[in-house]
Amino acid sequence: MDNGHTTTGAGNTDLEKAKTHIIVEIIEYMANAVVIKTIIRKSTGNISIMSFDSGEGLTEKTSPFDTFAQIIEGRAEIVIDNVSNYLESGQGIIIPAHSPNFIRPNGRFKMIQTVIKSGYE
Repeated sequence: MDNGHTTTGAGNTDLEKAKTHIIVEIIEYMANAVVIKTIIRKSTGNISIMSFDSGEGLTEKTSPFDTFAQIIEGRAEIVIDNVSNYLESGQGIIIPAHSPNFIRPNGRFKMIQTVIKSGYE
C-alpha cells in the first residue's frame, strides 16, 4: 500500500478553462508511486486526478467531507467502513463523511476524486 511514494504533480493548478481535456491523459503513471494532480482547488472543495502504479494504494483515512471517487482507467478496490467495493472504469462511489476508508492495490488505475466542503458550515 502507500509506501510513502506519494507524488503531487507539478503545476498543481486549475486546468485551462473553456477547453476540452482528455481526463485520463492529464496524469501519467509513475513507477512505485501514487501521483496526485489537483485540477480545481476552491474553499468549497476540490477535484483531483490520481494515478496508482501496481501495488500502490492509500492507507486508511477519514474525511470530514463527502468524497466522490470515479475510476477512469483500470480497476480499484475502495474499502469503506470495512466493506469492499470493486470499481471498474466508468464507475464511481460516494465515500460518506466521517467513514474510515482506504484504497487497496489492485493493479494500475486512475481515478478522479471530488471533495465537496460546502454544506458543512
